[in-house]
Amino acid sequence: MYAAENLRSPSSGLLGQGTRFVFAGGTVALLYVAITTLLASVVGVPFQVALAIGFSVALIVHFTVQRVFVWTHHEEFALPLPHQAARYLPVAGAQFGLTAASTALLPSVLGVPVETVYLATVAALAIASFLMFRYVIFHARPTVQDPNRVPVVKEDWPRPDA
Repeated sequence: MYAAENLRSPSSGLLGQGTRFVFAGGTVALLYVAITTLLASVVGVPFQVALAIGFSVALIVHFTVQRVFVWTHHEEFALPLPHQAARYLPVAGAQFGLTAASTALLPSVLGVPVETVYLATVAALAIASFLMFRYVIFHARPTVQDPNRVPVVKEDWPRPDA
């Protein structure tokens, strides 16, 4: 139980963020597929409409989960919610566009199945998204340095008075 609590903590660092990122992404992907499938297969909504609804719900849930679960901070976010959303939406749109373009163009050029290109694209975009979210969208406000703090000097560095 301690490991799970530690991974949820803002102090868990990169490992915690990465674990939460993978968990959140997987959960939202299952939600996306479930909503789309339920609407299309059970309710009888035309598939393209069901897909758009599923994608929209998944996008909203994904943004929310990223903000409140994955990128938790003891400090406040550097950007307010509207600015985060304004940065998040183009990243999500780019992911969709790059996935569509790569799966449409690369299989014939590389002579590999579409699924291979799709999985490689998803992996590459997941890494890129993690970095974008961590450093550009959901980053914490920088902590203020204490002006009275004395910097640490390594013993092997030459001292100015030496």
